[in-house]
Order: sequence, then structure tokens, then C-alpha cells
Amino acid sequence: MRFFVSVFTLFVVSFFLSVAFAQAENTVFVEAESFTDKGGWVVDQQYMDVMGSPVLLAHGMGEPVADAVMEISFPKTGTYRIFVRTRNWIAPWTPEYAPGIFQISVDGQKLETVFGNEGNPWHWQKGETVNIKNEKAKIALHDLTGFDGRLDAIIFTDNENYVPPEDVKEIDKIRRKTLKLAASPLNAPLAQEEPFDLVVVGGGIAGICSAISAARLDCKVALIQNRPTVGGNNSSEVRVHLQGRMGHPPYPNLGNLVHELDPQHEGNAQPGEYYKDERKLNAIRAEKNITLYLNTHIIAAETTKSANGSIEIKSVIGKNIETGIETKFAGKLFADCSGDGNLGFLAGAEWRMGRESKSETRESLAPEQPDKMTMGASVQWYSVPVKDANGKPVKTEFPPLPWAHQFTHESAQPMVQGDWDWETGLNYDQVWDIERIRDNGLRAAYGHWAYMKNQSEPKWREKADTRKLGWVAFVAGKRESRRLMGDVILQEQDIVQREIWNDASFVTTWTIDLHYPETKNEKHFSNEAFRTIAKHKGIQPYAIPYRTLYSRNVSNLFMAGRCISVTHVALGTIRVMRTGGMMGEVVGMAASLATKNKTTPRGVYEKYLPELKQLMEKGVAPAPDQYWHSARPNPSNKSARKLTPPTWLPNAGKNLARNAKITVSSLYKSANYPATNINDGNMNINDNAGRWVSDEGGDLRVEPHWVELTFSQPVEINALRLISGQSGGTTPVQDFVLQYRNGSTWTDIGGTKTESNDIPDISKRFPTVKSSEFRLVITATPGNLARIWELELYNIIQ
Repeated sequence: MRFFVSVFTLFVVSFFLSVAFAQAENTVFVEAESFTDKGGWVVDQQYMDVMGSPVLLAHGMGEPVADAVMEISFPKTGTYRIFVRTRNWIAPWTPEYAPGIFQISVDGQKLETVFGNEGNPWHWQKGETVNIKNEKAKIALHDLTGFDGRLDAIIFTDNENYVPPEDVKEIDKIRRKTLKLAASPLNAPLAQEEPFDLVVVGGGIAGICSAISAARLDCKVALIQNRPTVGGNNSSEVRVHLQGRMGHPPYPNLGNLVHELDPQHEGNAQPGEYYKDERKLNAIRAEKNITLYLNTHIIAAETTKSANGSIEIKSVIGKNIETGIETKFAGKLFADCSGDGNLGFLAGAEWRMGRESKSETRESLAPEQPDKMTMGASVQWYSVPVKDANGKPVKTEFPPLPWAHQFTHESAQPMVQGDWDWETGLNYDQVWDIERIRDNGLRAAYGHWAYMKNQSEPKWREKADTRKLGWVAFVAGKRESRRLMGDVILQEQDIVQREIWNDASFVTTWTIDLHYPETKNEKHFSNEAFRTIAKHKGIQPYAIPYRTLYSRNVSNLFMAGRCISVTHVALGTIRVMRTGGMMGEVVGMAASLATKNKTTPRGVYEKYLPELKQLMEKGVAPAPDQYWHSARPNPSNKSARKLTPPTWLPNAGKNLARNAKITVSSLYKSANYPATNINDGNMNINDNAGRWVSDEGGDLRVEPHWVELTFSQPVEINALRLISGQSGGTTPVQDFVLQYRNGSTWTDIGGTKTESNDIPDISKRFPTVKSSEFRLVITATPGNLARIWELELYNIIQ
């Protein structure tokens, strides 16, 4: 595989291209993202389509980040006026405050002007004049707060009458002149002379699987990703675990490639290393037929239109978010795996956003009238304990934040981390309003933590006293935006009524899972609510038609991921990432057939469907060093889902837990997994409905999940068996201990403490303990959800 972080990697010194003369007078234009040493500042491209360029963000979670530094050249020495393109990001809500502020220094001289404290929209904030003594000068950005100050560009001019333009198009003209770019993106230089067989836009799970699947079938592939790493929502930048089951008929080998990439970790908002970014990158790098372009955001598409109105993409143009350099990627076939349907939108593909009406779709979950409401974007976060060199907890501070969301005892919860349901922006456009959406999520996370540290009741404050914010996402985790229309638009009733398709392909297994504002949160925070609930409608595994995976009016465009051809309601089941990965596997197979036979995605359906079915039957061939992947649990293989009872069970006698009264710490939101399942004797691990499932809780080290068993009189026990997880043998509870009531206290039972468990059917033997009350305490479990089919207790007579 050929690997490019930038198309012009060999020209590392090209950052000087980002500093040039933009006007006839002595005016120097500096792109923020071109700083060679970014210190603690990060590049943020999420609203690049609105801004025209990425920005630098000082995301320090309340602690000022390290300076960004670079050297720039001036045409001559003398006095220059400085302008900085920035904004006060909190101004839409509380313009009297300005949390994201910074200063600039030139050759060590810090300017007096504080930037980021004026105005809501992006604009040029005027600074003071500075005396440039040498034609090369070092400039630095000094963050003052750690609360997400941001800037787009800097201008130095010796013309006192110069006023920078505010119009984005006019700024783009300056930027193009600065970078010596073509007047139009369509005139950008080609990445390579020979068109790629397949150009994949988007490096999430769906995009990676599309690229690798096609590459292993001998397609030459360009994989374009607009972040410095791959994985999308499953990367360390967003931290959402993979969901959806694999291995179901009609093509149980679909999902083999997803399994290669899958870090086998369940859980949102966990430490970054859990999401195995490097594992995914290595899988791509191992493919000789893939050229990877990181940090590259697609900004334009070159198309032609036939007499019948069909559109064909000839090339796409990507802008590097670090250097600003533009590159053209010519291709025969294209795949939009961007999530937002960016490529389809640029190419003129038909698309929808929001909820269709009942009359449009006949769906039971659709509103009476169509609206633009989508599911929102999550800004997840967590805190971490702080200890001194001797391991003793250290009390920490966090300032009151009058500009953030203001909490009370009624509107807050005693939480030390925020999961998927810290979700906002359901009433906003997830593409054009993403900066506001993400920022409202930051207001929520910061405001909650300020309340926990400073104003909450003592019992709550104790939870946070010796903790600090460890991670707050600055890349929002989206669920829904544009959906590109294909020859089939999948609807809810297709799934519920089990419509059979001749081109059935990948299988969706997730519930129809739609998100809505949480009532209490919406009451307290009105239109800026940031917590949601999930409403689930169960389904049986269902095979989705291939025709949802290509555009109906762009002849050479595939789709995979959450932007495929479905309604808002049907999106609720197909949007999870293991399912999206299987879509990508199918897209790669179809692309290979289209390439081989010089046809279109529709042509594959019309003329080569039997060949596509053969490829889906085989699945994606493993990489040479990935033969282990065939041993993954296969839900279509009953032998892979058998219990493994302990050898002592035949002589163990009666399961005493059957006679206990069960109480639990919590129930899952849908309340379809009651506590009575824990000791009902049902151990059918092919049936997820037979489990107790907890809610997601918070930090389980502080408030663990628990299951209490109370007997009418004391019993003796010396063995337990715990059957947990979900169908397919995944996600068993990881860390737990069994306790017994000893007077007024709970005491751990020796020999039962378990960490990092990955066995769905686990058993323990221990010295005999007598009590009328026992408690299973769970301090770690995938996704913070405890899932238990059965807890059995025995007294084995020696």
C-alpha cells in the first residue's frame, strides 16, 4: 500500500506556501492550520464546508494548551497591522462572556490584544500594530483558558486602510492566491495519471471495509479520510463501540472483514487506546492496492450529465486540512462512506434529511407531517481520578462557568462521565450547524462538571472532589444527516413485514433505535437540550437489498454507512457500525464486478447479481496473517453458541438461587429485560430477551451495578455460575465479585473477585459461606451495560 498523509509529503517545507503575499501592498496571509508546531492546538475541519477552511482549536478542557508556533516571512521590515479571523463561540447564548480567548506574540513580544472575545459570527478581529524588525519572524498562539478558543487565519498588513473581506468567497480568493492554487478546485493536479478503479470517500468502518474488500479483489483504490486517523465514530477521537451482529444468513461470511478490524471492545467514552486506531491503519497499510490519503476533505466533484439526466462523477477534489493543498482524484467508480453524504451532495445525488411523514412512507413511527428533525450528535466525556506519587487521592479544582449550561439539583445527575445520550442538535442541521451543535455539547459537559465540583450537594461533590476531566470529545459523534436515495428506499414496513428481496445482501440485527429529547432535560434546557432517550422497536435479523447501496441518479456512485438509501425510521436499525462495515464489504465486491465487466453499480444488479451472490457467499478473503478471523463466533452456527458448564455441575445439587428474591441496581430503559430473568432457569443464550440488562450508569467504580439475592433463611454456598453477555458469545461482564451480608456490612467472598473476564459462561469455587443475603457487584462491563441470563449458586457437598 502507498501511504500519504499529504499528497506532497516529500515537500515538508511546503508550509511556507501557507504564508504569502495576498495583495499588491505588503500583506501577509497566514493559515491557522499551517502552524508547523501546533503545540496543544488541534485542527478542526467539522464545519469546513461552511467556513471554507479548517480552524485551530484550543481544546484543553479548562487548562490552557501549549503554544502553537511557526516562522513566517515578511516582504520587508516595518510596521504591520494584525487581523485575526476568529469568533466568540459562546456568543449565541451568553455574549457577555468569552471563554475561548488567546493572544499572539511576534518574536517573543506578546501583543496586548486579546482575541476571541468579540462577536458571534466568524469575522476579522482587528489587533494592534507590531514592528517587524527582521524579514523572518516567529509567531506564537498563546491560549489563555483551555476553553476552545479558535482561529481561522491571520493577516499582517502595512496598509492602514486595508480592510479584510468577510465574504467567504472573497476570502477563498485570497487563500488561493496565498497557496498558489488554481482559480477553481476543478483545475487541481491529479493524484495520479491513471484513474483509480474505486475512490472511497470516508475512512470510518464502512469506508475501510469498502476499500479493503475491493482491493483484495484486485481493484486499485484511493481511500480518502478527512481526519489524521481512521475509524470514524469508532476512532479514538469519537470513541463509540461497534454494534450489530454478524454471521447471519443468507451470507454468514459477510462480516469476516469487520471482525479483522474489530478490537473486540464494547464500551463508549473509554480511554483512546481501547479503539485500536493503529490496528485499523495497519490493516489498510497492508493492502498493496490501496493508497490512503489522510487529512483530506472533499470539497468538489467533477461530473458530466447525460441526455437522460443521469450524472457521472469523473473526479473529486480534496483539500489537505494541514497544508491547504488541493488534489484531484480521478476514478471510474466512487463510494460515499462519509456519513454526511458529502460526495453525493457535491455530485448532485438525490438526498433526504429528517423525518418523512406517515403519508409519504406508511411507517408507524413516522410523524404526521415531514420535518427536519434528525437524531443528534453526541459529545461524550469522562473524568479520571487524580492521585499523588504515593497513590493518595488529590483534591482538584474546576472553576464555576457562568457561560456554560447552568445546573441545579433538579436538572443534574451525579455523573462523572457522559455517554452516547449526551446528544444534542436534534432540531438543527447536522451538516451546516455542526459547530453550534458541538459547542452546545461542550457547554453541557463543562457546565455539568462545574456544577459537580462547585455547587452540588456534598454527597455528589464527593464523587468529583478527587477527579478531573480526562477527555471531552471535540469531534461530535453523528448518527444522522443526509441519506442518498437509491433504486430501493428501505422503509420500516419492509423490515417489520419481512419483505423478501431478490438482491438481499447484508443483514441488519439492531433494533429500530430512534433518539428523542429526554423529557426532563428538555424541560430544564428548552431548545438547547443535550440529553436523549432511545426508543427501541425489536426486529428479527433482516437482509437488506443491494439496491440501497448505490445512487439512483449518479450512475457510478456507491454508498455505505449511515448515508445509504433508507428512510429516517429504517435508519434506526442499519446505522450501527458492524452493519455499516458489512455494507462496505458488499460495496467492495460489487465494485470489483463493475470494474471487471466495465459496468455501473446498477449494471451489477441487472446483469451480474449471481456473481455478486457468489462473492457474498465466500466473504472477503482474509489477509495472509489474519487466518484467526474465521474462528469468530458465528450466530448462524449453533455449535458456536453452546454453554460450557463447569465440570463440577453434575454433582452440584440444586441451584439455590432459584429460591431467592432478586433485586437489582437498575433496569434498562426499555424495561424489557426484567430482574426475574436472572433466576428463572432459562439459559437459552440464543435469546437476548431472556436476560436482565442494567441501565448504563456512570462510573461503575463509584456506583457499580449489583444483583442482590435474598433468602427466607440462611443458606450455605461454595460455588457460583454466571452466564452473561449477548447472543454470539460477546460482551460478558468483565469485573465482578460476589459478596455476602455479614451483620450490617457487605463482605467480599474470597476467590470470587474477577477482572477482565471474557468468558460468557464462567464459574467459581470458594470456601463455604453462610448468609441469607448475597450480592454480585459489577464494576466493569462492556458499554456499561450488565447483561445476565442466569446467576446460579450452589452448595457442593464434598
